[in-house]
Amino acid sequence: MIHIYTDGSCQGNPGPGGWGAIVERDGKKRELAGREGDTTNNRMEITAAIRGLEATPDGSEVTIHSDSQYLVNTMTRGWKRNANQDLWAALDTMVKHRRVRWQWVRGHVGHPENERADSLARGR
Repeated sequence: MIHIYTDGSCQGNPGPGGWGAIVERDGKKRELAGREGDTTNNRMEITAAIRGLEATPDGSEVTIHSDSQYLVNTMTRGWKRNANQDLWAALDTMVKHRRVRWQWVRGHVGHPENERADSLARGR
């Protein structure tokens, strides 16, 4: 089982933003992060999940932990995809090749990996 902890951030919405992901596999953690100059928070949340999944092999069993209800509920409850079609298509492709479970976690309540993913997304 691989665990991926993700978060996205945006200064202004839209504005400059970033994403962070921590991929935990076999007791080892790998941190991933990136920045975009003009984006939205929701785009960064989806991007974090995509980049985390890209770091896992096809066929993996993965749990993605995210504080984004937008991301988790779109993937588990069929929320409408009115925007970010390019990212949803990329995420669907990644998910199709893995067994993915989605886990919502409350943000900013001291969960160590969620807090670290938030720091990565903010460039800290």
